[in-house]
Amino acid sequence: MATVLGAGFAIGYLNRPDAWYAALNKPAFNPPNWLFAPVWTIIYLLIAIVGWRVWEQGSRVSWRLWLAQMALNFAWSPIFFGLHRPGVALAVIVALLSAIVTFQITTWKVDKISALIFTPYALWVAFASLLNLALVRLN
Repeated sequence: MATVLGAGFAIGYLNRPDAWYAALNKPAFNPPNWLFAPVWTIIYLLIAIVGWRVWEQGSRVSWRLWLAQMALNFAWSPIFFGLHRPGVALAVIVALLSAIVTFQITTWKVDKISALIFTPYALWVAFASLLNLALVRLN
């Protein structure tokens, strides 16, 4: 659990919004910057709990999907904020959302609780995908 939270914190710290992001045209539904840290902290806690549950249950398919969504999750911030590539980041976040939903569908068969715990994560990433798309279109 500490590894997931620590890695999430490190990625967020190393890839913070900068002057480039501040200069972007943003949609009306863009949340304030202060909201992202607490939301992602809660989400990373949920991700860690689900990862532990899936690991303990020994479902190889669910575990691989969990690892895939983590890789995509950790890739998005460096691509968007570090490389300033919102179009590429959009492809990554859409793949992330797909991995999350696929994880939920697959895991539902063996662990309904873990699949449900991922629901806030899926909703937030769906919102973030729309935000990413709007930033691509506006800029």
